[in-house]
Amino acid sequence: MSESEINDKLKYSPNDGQRALFDQYYNYVYAIALRILRGTVPMSDIEECVIDTFANIMLNYDPDKGGSLKAYIGTVAKRNSINMLRKANGKAYNNISIDSDDFGGVVSGTDVEQAAENTLVSEAIINAIKALGEPDSIIIIQKYFYDRKSSEIGKIVGLSSTAVRARISRAMKKLKNDLADFC
Repeated sequence: MSESEINDKLKYSPNDGQRALFDQYYNYVYAIALRILRGTVPMSDIEECVIDTFANIMLNYDPDKGGSLKAYIGTVAKRNSINMLRKANGKAYNNISIDSDDFGGVVSGTDVEQAAENTLVSEAIINAIKALGEPDSIIIIQKYFYDRKSSEIGKIVGLSSTAVRARISRAMKKLKNDLADFC
């Protein structure tokens, strides 16, 4: 059955049109919901999402507006599936009791003090690099964070590769002095 035939049925015989719409597009909506929700929610929730999608379509679709019926159905199915996924993910994070065996807390073997210290050191390094100013901060980031060669960095900042290497050397000496407290 074509989209125009389904639209005509929806206009003149809503019950028949809704049945035709459901029969024609059930597999399409189910495939969209399954692709988005598989592995995150039970199959019963996927089926509920499909039914909710058809309920939204039947309540809100206006056959007189024109446009592609299949595109409209696909959009509603995708949005409903994503909303269900968000709700499922939110429940997974928010509904764990502290007394539950599923409560992870701090993963065993994690040194919280060391992790906090590493964060502080990382922040200090980034702040010291920013304090170098341009183009030195850009050069250091490109060299040590993105592992770029001096010639590539030179093209980015408009310097020769020799000038880039000289700036790296000077900037590293300055960083070493600035960060002596963290070593």
